[in-house]
Order: sequence, then structure tokens, then C-alpha cells
Amino acid sequence: MRDFQLPGRSPVMATNALCATSHPLAAKVALDILQAGGNAVDAAIAGAVLLGIAEPQSCGIGGDCFVLVKPAGTDRIHALNGSGRSPTGLTADRLRTEGLAHVGTESVHSVTIPGAIDAFCRLSEEWGRLGLADLLAPAIRYAEEGIPVAPRVAFDWAAEGSRLAGAAQGFYLKNSLPLRTGDIFRSPGQAEVLRRIAKAGRAAFYEGEVADDMIAALQALGGTQRHEDFAATSSVWSDPITGHYRGHELIEHAPNGQGATAILMLNILSRFDLSGLDPNGAERAHLEAEAAKLAYDARDRFIADPDFVTRLDHMMSDDTAARLARLIDPDRAMDTPPKAAETVHRDTVYLTVVDRDRMAVSLIYSTYWSFGSGIASPKFGILFHNRGADFNLKAGHPNEVGPGKRPLHTIIPAMLAREGKVIMPFGVMGGAYQPSGHARVVSNLLDYGMDLQETLDAPRSFATEGVLRLERGYSDTTLRELETKGHRVAIRDKPLGGGQAIMIDAERGILIGASDPRKDGCALGY
Repeated sequence: MRDFQLPGRSPVMATNALCATSHPLAAKVALDILQAGGNAVDAAIAGAVLLGIAEPQSCGIGGDCFVLVKPAGTDRIHALNGSGRSPTGLTADRLRTEGLAHVGTESVHSVTIPGAIDAFCRLSEEWGRLGLADLLAPAIRYAEEGIPVAPRVAFDWAAEGSRLAGAAQGFYLKNSLPLRTGDIFRSPGQAEVLRRIAKAGRAAFYEGEVADDMIAALQALGGTQRHEDFAATSSVWSDPITGHYRGHELIEHAPNGQGATAILMLNILSRFDLSGLDPNGAERAHLEAEAAKLAYDARDRFIADPDFVTRLDHMMSDDTAARLARLIDPDRAMDTPPKAAETVHRDTVYLTVVDRDRMAVSLIYSTYWSFGSGIASPKFGILFHNRGADFNLKAGHPNEVGPGKRPLHTIIPAMLAREGKVIMPFGVMGGAYQPSGHARVVSNLLDYGMDLQETLDAPRSFATEGVLRLERGYSDTTLRELETKGHRVAIRDKPLGGGQAIMIDAERGILIGASDPRKDGCALGY
């Protein structure tokens, strides 16, 4: 239990339904949908689309999403891959011929076809109760009337607004400057796009005038995106993947997301007695850093478009985790395996909803880097993500850029189960940090018995690019001890991601929700 004399907040409890998002207005909209008769899928769609207006630096209709759905009355989880593919005219040979060593984060070639709208339409049709018109109405209203810029959103806007180029500057800057806390952000062009989708479904986005606007913007910059690429976009249902930790099951989305990295990392950490260590001490941070180095190295070798992944079972096996765990020296940091700089960024939204029938949704939605590629369509102001920056140009690599491929994705929704029963949909934002974030959340709960809000509040660290980066919540003693173990330590000037979670307490008939203080959001229930 937290100390009530210190800053903090309690988990939110409810009996009927609960949602947790990274922005209060999105949480309120999701709750309104639930109380109007919608289910968890309806509420998740409404909240997610609104987040594209409330947090335009993090997500939007020009981005991708991944979703886990646990229907009412069953614990079978369905995974929806809402990530788009590269244009059919894009090849690695072409980019290598142009002298490129990687796909740039502001390059038009980083723009894969946006997949989120197709996924939202499919979710609504196959699992929702209310129609798209009801679900998109709140976002349409807020896009027209405007939303005050929240403090964390303004923080990101100031840091990353310079990435906006061309038409995007007119839509997402005010007098050529980033919007500040309390400024009103409006997007009437996106309101019109959403109005058309509400009436005509996915075709209103992937065909016709809206598609013309997007394609013209991309082709003007040398992009190979064509009408056929947009029209062919289709989200895909699959089964999730599962790992085990301390008597629980961690359920993750299969590749091209990096969920297998979280499973491998926890599998490595299960070989150590974390519960006997200080949760905010050097020993735990060291072991997490070393496990992350090994798990992320495996990620960069194996994870790609699911049609090209061949060694997923090897990556997730107990034997692999045991062999990697033996490489960890509890007293000395290893050299960091090389990392692709593109996979370090962190702008994403996550939300989760559980309704009164105990349908549960875990949904993550992103344009990848802050403001994605920085490119927007000139008529409607649709900001394109830059997911293609996570392809590589290594000949023969499973994640080599190629026509019609899905790149390695950092965004990963998750659920935690016990004895086959789902007990917690959850997610952690933060680009490449996300598998480490999943491992830390699960360990905070199961190794240290923290309550749900404490689990998200606790300080975080992340080993990347040869540096162990820590939030300011760690003590000076911990920093010195980590340096003694050979880590290059740095204090981050920005927080590590964010996160939301909902615990399903079936025995007592309650829901317990929490939302990360690193974002502006909250959990709400009734």
C-alpha cells in the first residue's frame, strides 16, 4: 500500500466496467460508450480514435495498431494485426542502389500503408455492438471543436515539433511553433475523413478522395505507394503467443510485433531470484539490463513479417533462455549487442477496456516516432507513420525491406493469465522499451507484490546503445553500484514510456485499473 502522506494515487475500482487510457477525455469517451450499451471493443475503438486527436504526436489514422480481444464467456484470446505493408514497388535493391544503408525515419520510404483504420472497421464489424457512426462521433466532435493540449502532449510537441515538414507544419504547428499546454488543437480535415468512414466504412479511407490525397502527397516525395497498395490493405487475425513466469502465463501478440522479446526476457529472468532483491536496487536493474541485451539481440535477428519468421520457437524455448541466462555475470555488465537506432523511439498510445460481461481488450496504436514521418497529406492533414524505418537493408535478413512486407514493430499489447484464466490486460508504451516494460510490470506484480498503480509508478531503467538509462526515481547509491558493475549510466531527461492495466478479480467481482503517471491519462469505471 502506498504512503498516503506522499504524492501518488490509488488504483481505480469498479464492478461493472473499467477503461484505462493515456488521456482523460479518451477514458471518458470510452466510459460513455460502455454506459450507452457498447461493449469493450466499441469503447476501445472510440477511445483510440479520439487519442489520435488528443495525442497527435503519438498516434492517428495514418498509423498502425495491434489488438488482443478476449470475448465474453471465454478465455480464448484473438489477436488482430493492424499493421500495414510496404508498397509493392519498394525493394531493398532500389534503396541500396541509391546509396542508403538504412531506411531514414523522415524518408517517404519509411511510410508503410496505414493499417489501423482497416483494423478498427474490422473490429467493429466482427465484435462490436454499436456502429461506426456512434463510435467515431466523439472524435469527430473533438476534432472540429478542439482539445486543449495536455501537459505531457505539450512536452512531446516542444521536443519533436521540428520533425514536421511541408504541409504537416500547417496542420500541427501554430504560427510555425509547437502548441503549448492549454492551446486548442483542431483537425477539421480529419473530422471530415472520420465522418466519411462512419458512413462508408474502410473504403472511404483506402479508396476515393482520401486515398488520392494520401497517395499524391507520398508520390510527390518520390514514394512508390499506389492506389492498389491502399485498396489491398487488410488486417489479419491470428493466435497470440504465450510464455510462463512464476505460475502465470504472459500472452503476447505474435510477430511482426516484438512480444516474443518480452517472453524471452522473462524466461531469462526466471533463472534468478528477483524477489530477494531490492525492487529499486542495483542488482535487479543490472539483471534486467543484461537480460534485455540478450533478448533484444535475439529480436533483431529473428523478428520480422510473420511470413518470413522461421525461428520463433527457438527464440522462445526454455533451452535458449537457460543458455542465455548462463551468460549473465551478476557482478559485471557485458558489452551491449549492436542495436538499430531506429528502434529506440517511443511515441505510442495504449488503452485497455473490460466491460460488464468481462470482454477484455488490449489495444496499442501508434505513428511510431513523434509525429511519425513528419509528412502529412495536404487536403485532410493525415499524418503518416514511419514504421518502415524498422526494416533493414541486410540482404537475406528476414526483416529486409521488400515489396508488400510488414516491418518489425515495437508496439505490443499483452494480457496476463493464471491457470488459463485472463486476469489482466495491460500494455507499456515506449518504442523498443516495451518488452522490458512488460517484464518489469509482470515482475513488480509477481515478485514484489506491488499493487497495480505501484506497478506502473515504479522507476524504470533500460539498457540501449551501450548505456544504461535510468529515470530519476533511482537513488544515487544505486547509480554508483551500477557503475561499479561496469555500466555506463545516464539519467534520462524524458520518462520511459507509459502504461495502463486492468486487473480482473473474479473472486470478488471487481475490476482494478491503473494508468501511468508518465502520461496525462487515468482509469475510469462504473
